[in-house]
Amino acid sequence: MMLPSPQQLRYLVALAEHGHFGRAAAACAVTQSTLSAGLIALERQLDAAILDRAGGKRPIFTPLGLELIERARAALAALAAVTEAADAARAPLSGPLRIGVIPTIGPFLLPRLMPRLRADFPRLRIFLREDTTERLLDALEDGRLDLLLLALPLPVADVETMQLWRDPFRLAVPAGHPLVEREPVPLPLLAGERLLLLEDGHCLRDQALAACRLAVRDDEFAATSLHTLAQMVAGGLGVTLLPELAIRGGLLAGTDVTLVRLDSPDAMRTIGLVWRPNSPRAGEFRALGRVVAAAGEADAAARSPVPVPA
Repeated sequence: MMLPSPQQLRYLVALAEHGHFGRAAAACAVTQSTLSAGLIALERQLDAAILDRAGGKRPIFTPLGLELIERARAALAALAAVTEAADAARAPLSGPLRIGVIPTIGPFLLPRLMPRLRADFPRLRIFLREDTTERLLDALEDGRLDLLLLALPLPVADVETMQLWRDPFRLAVPAGHPLVEREPVPLPLLAGERLLLLEDGHCLRDQALAACRLAVRDDEFAATSLHTLAQMVAGGLGVTLLPELAIRGGLLAGTDVTLVRLDSPDAMRTIGLVWRPNSPRAGEFRALGRVVAAAGEADAAARSPVPVPA
């Protein structure tokens, strides 16, 4: 039996990701008829149905098709690792590097980080994608991203991580709020406050709740960004927890918000790098991590750094 070609596997994965023949073809830079013909040829090679063609225009995968999608992703990732290993041996920290970053880190760290990376690794071509943790992990698993800059810990175990530094939370309250007089604020006092959070899907939401040891309440307000949270606090709608990285990145500039320390050593998150297990570029990622950590701590001497792996 002939083995499937990498192109056929790319067609299959693209169709699963886009759910539309035309968009999948565009993503693969081929015509729709070429993509369809490639999948038909794959079915003939395997002597099995991958698509249920009685399902109408929208692609419906058979149970076998769904299984093959996951195997195709793994196979493409393995093929990419072959090239990555050769590139890493030939010219470390050069060529393209696709990095994913969450919105509560990117805008506040990248302005300091990118000049350092350009200076230290002039042959490295970085492509950035900002998204939620869940979507970035999916893109990492599928091979669409090489490295992630996230807040740890993660809800998955099948990745390698490198801790960079601890990022404390500060309590943000409207000017003149009574909690200012209780600094450092004991966590139990937050139970009586209207806690403003990011909407579902942002890891900072869960981390803030865990740091305060609070459960989600029905009357909580949700925001789409840290900037919106800051404006809501300034408007007297409630209080929130903000990471020090964002505060030092200018989040509160021009707002009438007061920051208060919390009486808890656990009120923090850990910033770290994440990559696929057994990646041939792991050594490069660790070298890169040292530069990221330096950028993150450059103007934050008060932060409590964690040991960086050798």
